[in-house]
Amino acid sequence: MAVKGPGASGGVPPWHHPGVNLEEHHTPAPWPRGGSGPWLGYATLAPLALGLATLALAPDYALRELAQRITLAWGAVLLAATGAVHAGLMIAGRLPAGPAQVSGASLPAVAAAAALLVGGQRGLALLTIAAGLFWLYEHRVLGPLLPPDYLAVRRRLAVLTCIVLALAALASDAGGLT
Repeated sequence: MAVKGPGASGGVPPWHHPGVNLEEHHTPAPWPRGGSGPWLGYATLAPLALGLATLALAPDYALRELAQRITLAWGAVLLAATGAVHAGLMIAGRLPAGPAQVSGASLPAVAAAAALLVGGQRGLALLTIAAGLFWLYEHRVLGPLLPPDYLAVRRRLAVLTCIVLALAALASDAGGLT
């Protein structure tokens, strides 16, 4: 049986063999448990904590400003990555891919980019709010679709991220940064 060209079978992708029902043959593997995943998540907070410490303790204005920029950039990376995880779960068929879910997975990257454009204390504050809002979306809207172990780790990571980012904004103010 030959594979049909683009658009030849009513919207079926050109690489899809017409004799194969993708839904019938797709059985997702069970959610993994334990492992090093949670610890890797916690390790991603180390640059934020280092940035906060540098913001609070560095005697040099230029070093504090560099620490603020690095903290802002790393916070933006973490926020965008949370959305990317959800996009990956949609691609893998673990989460529905409706307009609300696609928007929910895309908005963290948009908020991260906006925080980088705004910069400084305001950017850190925007990241703090966006990380908290994404956590609320993840737990309130997607909670029933995600494993409890994942939600527990994400809750701890989100709370720690929000705390460190908020403290970084306060340390920026105390250090004379805008």
